[in-house]
Amino acid sequence: MISLLWTSTIEAQQAASLPKVGPERGSLVIVGGAMRSAEIYERFIDLAGGPDAHIVLVPTAGGAEEYDEFYQGMNAWRDHGARNLTLLHTTDPAEADTDAFVEPLKRAAGVFFFGGRQWRLVDAYGGTKAEQAFQEVLDRGGVIGGSSAGASIQGSFLVRGDTRTNTIMMGDHQRGFGYLRDVGIDQHVLMRNRQFDLIEVIETHPELLGIGIDEDTALVVQGDRAQVIGKSFVLVYDNQVTTGENGKFYFLAPGDRLNLATRESMRPSMIQSPIQGVQKKRWGSGS
Repeated sequence: MISLLWTSTIEAQQAASLPKVGPERGSLVIVGGAMRSAEIYERFIDLAGGPDAHIVLVPTAGGAEEYDEFYQGMNAWRDHGARNLTLLHTTDPAEADTDAFVEPLKRAAGVFFFGGRQWRLVDAYGGTKAEQAFQEVLDRGGVIGGSSAGASIQGSFLVRGDTRTNTIMMGDHQRGFGYLRDVGIDQHVLMRNRQFDLIEVIETHPELLGIGIDEDTALVVQGDRAQVIGKSFVLVYDNQVTTGENGKFYFLAPGDRLNLATRESMRPSMIQSPIQGVQKKRWGSGS
C-alpha cells in the first residue's frame, strides 16, 4: 500500500511539472513573417545542434506543385550557415503518409515551415505519418519553427485557416498542429495592421490565449517559457487581462518573457514583477 501511494505521489508530481501549453521536450521558434534577422536564424540553428544539424525545410504552404534546391528559402538558410538541409514537400496526403516520405524526418534535428496559406499544411500533412514525424522531432529534443503561415500552424487553433481568403479569422480549417495547446497565433500583426483581428477569436473562444507576432520577430518557446527575439513586438491577447481602459492586448518587446501556463509576462529589468499596466480583469468587466 505504501509503495502504491508513493508511486501515485511521484506520478502526480511529474504530471504537475509537465508543460501545460508548450512542448514537453524540444523548442519552438515562431516567426511573424518576413524573417530576415540573423538572430532568429542563428537561434534556430543553435537549438537544432549547430550548422551541421539536419534541418528539414517544408515550403508546402506556398502553394507551388514543386520546389527544388534553388528555392530561395533554402538559399537564405545556407547564407546563415546551415549546411545540412533537406527540402520536403508534397500536396498529397497519401504520399505524406508513407514511410519513404517521412524518412528524412526520422533523422532531423529541426523542421521549419515556410509561409503561404496555413490550411495547405493541414490538407497535405494533417493526420498523416508526416504530422506524427514532425511531433517526434520535438519529442527527441529537436526544434520546430515556422514563419507567417508556418507560425500559425503551430497553435492548436488555426487562425486565418479559411481556404477562400486570409481575412477570415475563424474559417473552414480551425485545427493547427497544436505544438502550443489552447493557443491561436497570428502573424504580420503590426506591419499589416492586424493588431485588432485576434480579439474576435478570443471573444468567441475565451479559453484560448492569443499571440500576435510582428514581422522579423520570433517567440522562442521551451516548455511553458517563451522569450521574444528579433526586431519588433509580440502582442498577447488574454481575456482575463486588460491594459489601461479595457485594452484587450499588450505588447512584449525583444527580451521580454512570457510564462504560457500562468500567462504572466516579465521584462528582464523587472524580472520579479509583471509588465507595467497589465492587470487581471476579464474583458468587458467593470473597474
